[in-house]
Amino acid sequence: MALLLRTMARQGVSLSRPQYAVLCRQVAPMGTTAKEEMNKFWAKNTRLSRPMSPHVTIYKWSVPMVMSITHRGTGVGLSGAISAFALAALVLPGSYPHYLDLIHSLAVGPCLIALAKFGLAFPVSYHTYNGIRHLFWDLGKGFKIPEVYRTGYTVIALSLLTSAALMFV
Repeated sequence: MALLLRTMARQGVSLSRPQYAVLCRQVAPMGTTAKEEMNKFWAKNTRLSRPMSPHVTIYKWSVPMVMSITHRGTGVGLSGAISAFALAALVLPGSYPHYLDLIHSLAVGPCLIALAKFGLAFPVSYHTYNGIRHLFWDLGKGFKIPEVYRTGYTVIALSLLTSAALMFV
């Protein structure tokens, strides 16, 4: 839009002519400031009782929405964990067997170990399966709402099953 207006100004075209009025419907008058425009916006929202957007209370939580948030969360968590372990491997003294012996000396019960294994396996398996689902979406498949829900529940079930299987290994 700015390029069009600049070109027209260079050619001496006046936007006040009726034939060019269609180009300026969405343009704010030059006499107003950003503060005035912002005040008009908030006054209109207050007058119409509109909530601040985006507003969490107006959304109906759905499986795809929660899965998207979880996918991003597992991605951030996994990259943070990998970075922390890599940094620890570089900075901490001693070798891997030393820290493995340290963990064994804690004498943690089998239930807590199984729970820790599940806690490590679930983000990896969930992010992997949901990433495969996203690859199918990149191919243009599975966008219909029933398919989105079916593949979503499949990802959750496969993640839980894989995590449970790895928990007992």
